[in-house]
Amino acid sequence: METRLDRRRWLAWGLAQVWVPPALGALGSLGLITDAAQAGPPAPAVLLAKPAGPGLDVARYLVSEKLDGVRACWTGQQLLLRSGLPIRAPADFMTRLPARPLDGELWLGRGRFDDLSALVRRGRSADDELWRVVCYVVFELPDAPGDFAQRYQAMRALLSTHDTSAIVRAAGQRRLGHQHELDRWLAEVIAAGGEGLMLHQADAPYVTGRSDVLLKLKPQLDDEALVIGHLPGKGRHAGRLGALQVRTPDGREFALGSGLSDAQRDDPPTPGRWVTYRYRGLTRSGLPRFATFWRVHDLP
Repeated sequence: METRLDRRRWLAWGLAQVWVPPALGALGSLGLITDAAQAGPPAPAVLLAKPAGPGLDVARYLVSEKLDGVRACWTGQQLLLRSGLPIRAPADFMTRLPARPLDGELWLGRGRFDDLSALVRRGRSADDELWRVVCYVVFELPDAPGDFAQRYQAMRALLSTHDTSAIVRAAGQRRLGHQHELDRWLAEVIAAGGEGLMLHQADAPYVTGRSDVLLKLKPQLDDEALVIGHLPGKGRHAGRLGALQVRTPDGREFALGSGLSDAQRDDPPTPGRWVTYRYRGLTRSGLPRFATFWRVHDLP
């Protein structure tokens, strides 16, 4: 995990180089595994959550709802996907963001990820009604000093004094004293159509990478992986995709074939895309057990 170095990287992303995507579709259709993802822009260094386990000391955490949105890193000048590619939001949207690095998610509301994904794929259009109701929910202030509780207060102060016109807000954080309070809130969120809860250790310094200072609590496990290649299909799937070759953020690689529709096998996510999969725990070697493709998580 890195701290000061990654703060400097946040400031450098605003000068991101021009990137021309390689021609990956033909290679994928031939079943060639490539590392073409490395040809793209550098991905932002962000904090990634681990699944919450039993025996939590709930009082050590600030807790917020887990949002079903699109991760977005604001450099102070440019809005980036987790992959490092720029988000083509309308200029009017971005000019109302403060000139300081932020980490958060674009969000339309519970159960509206598909609408949001389609909106970001369409790109900038000041006339698009959905851009007028998208909210940038911020959960980290990377260049602020102190522990997470202090950074959260600085974040709230910054956003309360900035003329954001309601397009950006800090994620609501709660202090809970007991496990039963956490369980009750989780049940309420799930019943209302939410995904789960996020627990951020209140006294944690700013770190990036996969860390237990940030935990996710939800009924079903899921995680994200980077597509690094395509494996050819066999039998009924001969001549098209059999499985995605993917790599987790901590470097583990595996084939992800279960859960893909015929349409996705005919037009699969290209190397360099992030996908979300669901699973039932880990094997002894640390690979996800019964991994099933869920959806493409990032956007081209």
